[in-house]
Amino acid sequence: MGAADVRPGATAPALAILAALVSQNIGAACAKHLFPQVGSDGVTALRVGLSALLLMLAMRPWRTLPARADLPNLALYGVTLGCMNLLIYHAFALIPLGIAVAIEVTGPLAVVVLSSRRPRDLAWVACAALGLWLLLPLDGAARLDPRGVAFALGAALCWALYIVTGKRASALRGGHAVAWGMLAAALFTVPFGVAHAGAALLAPAVLGLGLAVALLSSALPYTLEMLALKRLPRRVFGILVSSAPAVAALAGFLVLGEQLGALQWLAIGLIVAASAGSAATA
Repeated sequence: MGAADVRPGATAPALAILAALVSQNIGAACAKHLFPQVGSDGVTALRVGLSALLLMLAMRPWRTLPARADLPNLALYGVTLGCMNLLIYHAFALIPLGIAVAIEVTGPLAVVVLSSRRPRDLAWVACAALGLWLLLPLDGAARLDPRGVAFALGAALCWALYIVTGKRASALRGGHAVAWGMLAAALFTVPFGVAHAGAALLAPAVLGLGLAVALLSSALPYTLEMLALKRLPRRVFGILVSSAPAVAALAGFLVLGEQLGALQWLAIGLIVAASAGSAATA
C-alpha cells in the first residue's frame, strides 16, 4: 500500500472498518452462546430477522418501492445472503470461529482472482490453497469436523455469489437494496429457525441476546462500513477487511476460549495474506 493509497484523514475510516470487524466477530462469538437453546438455525433466524426489522425501520424503503424488474435480483440477493448466514452459523457450531471465517473468505478471494487475467495473481491462489491445506489435516488430534468444513465451504460459495447478486441489486437508490435484500433473507431463513426452535425464539433472554447479535453482527458494522467507504479507497478497504479471519480467531479465543494451534494460526495468516494481496493488486 503506497502513499498514494492513503488519503488525508483516512485514519478514522480505517479505524471504523476495524471496529466493524471487531463488532461483527464479537457478535458471532455471542451467537454461539445461543446454540444450546435455539440451534444454529434459530440463531440465524434471530440475527437475520431482527436485522431486517432494524434496517426497515431505519431506512423505510417502502417510501420508494422497487420496480418489478428489480424484484428477481433482490430475491436472489436475499436468498444468497440468507444461505450464507445459515451455512456459516452451522459451521460455527462445529469448528472454531477463526477457522470457519478463514475458509469463508476464500469465496470473495476467488471472485477477485477469477476476475483477473494476470499470472501473478496465481500466487495468491497458491497462498490461500496452502492455508486451506494446513487447516484441513487428514489425521491427528487437530482434525476438524468435516461437516463444519463443508458448511464453511458452502458459505464461501454463497459469499462469492452474494458479491455477484449484490452488484446486480445495488442499482437501487441509497441503501434500499440492503434493506430489501435483508427482508428477503429473513423470509428465507426465519422459517428454518421457527421449524427448529419454535416458541423458544420468543423467550425474553433469547430475544435479548438475539437483538445484541443482530446489532453487533449486522446493524453496527454495516453502518460503520458505509461511513468508511465514503472516505477510503476500495483497495484499502479490501486490505483491511482481509484481516477478518484473524479478528474472528481472536474473538473466538477471548469470548469463547477457542484455542488454535500454531499451524492453524499460520494457515489463517496465509489466507489473510492471500486476501490482502489480491485486494492490493486488484
